[in-house]
Amino acid sequence: MGWTAITEAFRSLKGRGERALVAYLMGGDPDPSRSLEYLCAAAEGGADLLEVGIPFSDPVADGPTIQAAGLRALESGATTETVLEVVRGLKREYPVPLVLMGYYNPILRFGEGAFCTAAAECGVDGLIVPDLPPEEAAPLRDAAERVGLGLVFLATPETVGQRLDLILRHTRGFLYLVSRYGTTGERERLSREIPRLVGRVRERGGQVPIAVGFGISRPEHIRTVLEAGADGAVVGSRLVREVGKGAPPEALARLVRELKAATLP
Repeated sequence: MGWTAITEAFRSLKGRGERALVAYLMGGDPDPSRSLEYLCAAAEGGADLLEVGIPFSDPVADGPTIQAAGLRALESGATTETVLEVVRGLKREYPVPLVLMGYYNPILRFGEGAFCTAAAECGVDGLIVPDLPPEEAAPLRDAAERVGLGLVFLATPETVGQRLDLILRHTRGFLYLVSRYGTTGERERLSREIPRLVGRVRERGGQVPIAVGFGISRPEHIRTVLEAGADGAVVGSRLVREVGKGAPPEALARLVRELKAATLP
């Protein structure tokens, strides 16, 4: 497994004429037991990759919906260790590739090497650390690669030139392309710049899979980014909102199935 499982998932989907649906949920939200139920529902609904958040008190890249989810998880007693155990339970049932999205401070407190080892043992395939710039990521990247984890980097509309080349050179599994400025959250319309953004990354990145996130919440949004040339779409706040409303896991699975349909040929 490990980050090669992520790459293989993108490759297999492309071979079938599909693209990837990456589903984000906050680990431990609204509590560890129900968090596992919702993650299993997302996998059952057809998510091709799962992105699981580690709750943190200062989530600078997250909008109100995901911030609220993190607060619910923290108030339920969720910790980094708790989220790892939720992931372990998920991977026993569903072998879907999975990346953890967490901020650097909790990872540093845990210990980079210890964190990567524990994550790999729980079945994690990759890591996303949005507040860790690539220029400072070597210690975590090396620790991750020693146990087969891929460190997935983000590129934004401002990422160009040599910095984009650096990110493309070091990202593993896929590149997370942020569709717009600001934080996560649902939007009525996507940026008209997405085709240009995807094209710019594709030109420099060759065959590196590209998944576009931030603001994607509807099937038509997914079709827009895929028609622009992306290999996948990340949906987070829309799913997290369902959890916050107390929707049953079956309803979340139906929503994921509806979103996944937009990635089919």
